[in-house]
Amino acid sequence: MAEQQKNNPLHGITLEKIVTDLQTHYGWEKLGSLIRIDCFNNNQTVKSSLKFLRRMPWARKKVEELYLDTFHKS
Repeated sequence: MAEQQKNNPLHGITLEKIVTDLQTHYGWEKLGSLIRIDCFNNNQTVKSSLKFLRRMPWARKKVEELYLDTFHKS
């Protein structure tokens, strides 16, 4: 299993950390304009965002991609 994860830059990073770091870096307004999902524009809490992102893989993928683009540039 560790062999499969060694090239995954998100390995060991929780979804809560991803959302919190993005919110701290961009703020809810900018985050909502970068990724057009309701939990970033209306009910702006980490808790509501996590609930939504755990149910919607397409949205989680967009958030993870933004996190990598923002914090893990090569």
